[in-house]
Amino acid sequence: MHLTQAKILEAAKTHDVLTIGLRPLGKIIGEKSPQVVKHHLMQLQKKGLLVSLTGEEMLQSLKYSAKQQPSFIKIPILGNANCGEATYLADERVEGYITISETLLEKTHDIFALIAMGDSMNKADIGGDNIEEGDYIIIDASYRVPRPGDYVLSIIEGCANIKKFSRTKDDNVALLSESSVKYAPIYISEVDQFLINGKALQIIKAIN
Repeated sequence: MHLTQAKILEAAKTHDVLTIGLRPLGKIIGEKSPQVVKHHLMQLQKKGLLVSLTGEEMLQSLKYSAKQQPSFIKIPILGNANCGEATYLADERVEGYITISETLLEKTHDIFALIAMGDSMNKADIGGDNIEEGDYIIIDASYRVPRPGDYVLSIIEGCANIKKFSRTKDDNVALLSESSVKYAPIYISEVDQFLINGKALQIIKAIN
């Protein structure tokens, strides 16, 4: 889910986001453009995540929401993952944390985050989101046996890389880019130091 849509849903717990107005809602979620706010409101309505309520329904909804205390999870950031050539070392040092509402996460255990570097996965589709430089990639660390089509965190000669997992006709591993720029596949041979260190589970978009 797009981060702006997630913020709107959070705001909807305490505000009538469908009637408050685009500019006031923008101030609440930190978005200056009314057109961007309008676009994401419409997307949430299309998905059925926001519906118009009567006054009484809204009152009951707000009373219920007031009782709900959102839980937040601190996800460790283990450095950078390259979305181009594999050049960033994967030493698994915690460099900080990203705090995310539990409701926005597909999984809450055995996960960590990496910061995307490069543009070789800007046409990827992970839960409807691509990967752009600066985005947070949430990794399922328990996933170590990939299937063709999975987006994986691979470690090549000690360097972290996000690619689409595939196999050649002779059953060797091929790591593919999905980009607006052409990148050659990375083919893994038996002599390469290579392992799968998790699966890209979802993307938390960077705030520009």
